[in-house]
Amino acid sequence: MRYASLASGSKGNCHAFSDGESTLLVDVGISFLQIRRRLEALDWDLEQVRAVAITHEHSDHIAAIPVLLKRTDWKFMATEETMAAILSIQDVDIPASRWIPLRAGHALDWEGWRVLPFAIPHDAADPVGYRLELGGHSAAVVTDLGHPTALVLDHCSGLDHLTLESNHDVQMLREGSYPPPLKARILSRVGHLSNEAAAGLLDRVWSPRLASVVLAHLSEQNNEPELARFAATEVLRHRATRLVVATQGTPLPLSLEPSVPRDGIMMDVEMRIE
Repeated sequence: MRYASLASGSKGNCHAFSDGESTLLVDVGISFLQIRRRLEALDWDLEQVRAVAITHEHSDHIAAIPVLLKRTDWKFMATEETMAAILSIQDVDIPASRWIPLRAGHALDWEGWRVLPFAIPHDAADPVGYRLELGGHSAAVVTDLGHPTALVLDHCSGLDHLTLESNHDVQMLREGSYPPPLKARILSRVGHLSNEAAAGLLDRVWSPRLASVVLAHLSEQNNEPELARFAATEVLRHRATRLVVATQGTPLPLSLEPSVPRDGIMMDVEMRIE
């Protein structure tokens, strides 16, 4: 299994998973042109993209849908409530033949993959995270997360890879220029995950199997990559897990081949956080 963050942040989000034959995108919050250019920059074949799994209907996760309907034959995975919200917001017609209906908590077998959407707390119609399993490997994408529920923790356990929101530094947000209602929304239990909350989630779900973590959806105004990295590093220090921070402008590829545990410890030195 291969993974790439094509874009991550408040201006647009798109993550890609591939088995070498089929590629699944999670969210399409950047333009089709940018999706194509960034896949090409990573030497990924655009023609292998088969479908898009949508987490929720906010614009930074669905912006490309109208163009994709015209320019591709990709299918769209979404829950019924999310699809209804998309149709209302974008005023588009997504034919039934291009919609793969999902239900949170119910796994879907797709192209040899197991795609499991699970409910997350966020201020959207029916927001979900995704757990993907293929050939004994497992990965999850969990962003736009107000707080880590027991359900979220359960689906983030036993993974080889986790892409996790680390949206804001609480002090930066509170002292920043956002209006009070927006600050309250972000800090609420249906808002976004802070660096400290993301680190706490990592501490609770970590296992020797977890080979890589990508910190995602960082706020450009209320966070710094160094702050997000520092909070997570405090948890992952001396644990054999590679930690990287996704950005808005540069695609980030990772191989999700799990390291081989030895006496309960991952021995891939390059994946250690020191």
